[in-house]
Amino acid sequence: MSTSTTVAELASSTADTTVLDVRTPAEYASGHIPGSYSVPLARLDDAVPALSELQSTAGSLVVACATGARSADAVGRLAAAGITAVSLTGGTVEWARTGEELVRSEGAAARPGWAMDRQVRLAAGSLVVLGLLLDFLLPGARYLSLAVGGGLVFSALTNTCGMAVLLSRLPYNRTSPGDTDWAETLERLRAGRSEAG
Repeated sequence: MSTSTTVAELASSTADTTVLDVRTPAEYASGHIPGSYSVPLARLDDAVPALSELQSTAGSLVVACATGARSADAVGRLAAAGITAVSLTGGTVEWARTGEELVRSEGAAARPGWAMDRQVRLAAGSLVVLGLLLDFLLPGARYLSLAVGGGLVFSALTNTCGMAVLLSRLPYNRTSPGDTDWAETLERLRAGRSEAG
């Protein structure tokens, strides 16, 4: 059984399909698949009961993120909870690249969110440079750079990212202009209604 679906398959699907967007609220607000639900990866466990109810009455469940890495992680976590889902190959980046519409939440234009991979690159790069510069004042600080580099290698080998998990918990990634209240999102999932816009 496949654990992924393509943009073409999702776009042409006539079946009852529910799309979960597991990016941060700021990323979701800056552009998401029409009718998708914002369920940040950090809140996925909280949504499992509603998703269990939804799956018993609805069709297929597709999980999307920016490129497919976080959604693949979410599919694995949902499978462990007994929920069948597939990951959108290429995520919202591929969705937009193929000409499909992305919807911006109200108020998102005033403060568009950075994609998580961009935030990780900024944080990792900054820590590497900081470690090297601090080494002039505090010998041995360069090992911070070595630790960050090792973390990036581990991240690539395991297709996980601890830094992304930490960054997703920061306040600016947890809320965004146009956000729907989390309790309302869960209620919409239970009722099978998508978020507006």
